[in-house]
Amino acid sequence: MNNKRDPNETMDFLTSKRLITTALILLVILNVSLLSVLWWQNMHTPRPAPVTHTREISRSVYFSIPLSLTQQQTESFRELRKEHFHKVRPEMEAIANLKAALVEESFNTTPDTIKIANMALALGSRQAKIEQELAMHFHDLAEVCTPGQRDSLKTVLEQLATKKFVLRQSRWNSHAQRANP
Repeated sequence: MNNKRDPNETMDFLTSKRLITTALILLVILNVSLLSVLWWQNMHTPRPAPVTHTREISRSVYFSIPLSLTQQQTESFRELRKEHFHKVRPEMEAIANLKAALVEESFNTTPDTIKIANMALALGSRQAKIEQELAMHFHDLAEVCTPGQRDSLKTVLEQLATKKFVLRQSRWNSHAQRANP
């Protein structure tokens, strides 16, 4: 008896329909099992609370580091900022409503120029109130600081104001360039 197999017999086995069908069924079962395990893990794994990056938080960090604020000062800053935003929110909402009314009036076939002028004055008045509140807010922030921190706070606030002005100016310039090619 010869134990040698015929090479054609081995090739027939590898190309047979039974082997291909069995391999496909095994692969499908493995894929379904893997997807089931992944789905189960996804559904049963506790998710961390979403991190929201708000302007308030970023400003707290923005002030804390260059001013070397203590934890108590940082918390005071955070509370003062909350109070400030709570105070100016009605003015901001009123400004948004006035601007919407201004746009609406400007699209009338014959815009009422007196109404537009009154809305513009009301906008200016509300913006002035916001600026007054902002100045008092800066004063309250300075009260929390040590004398050395006050100088740093003044520098940071000046940089913030300058940065906003430069951004607005560059936006206006880019709009002007597009309008006048």
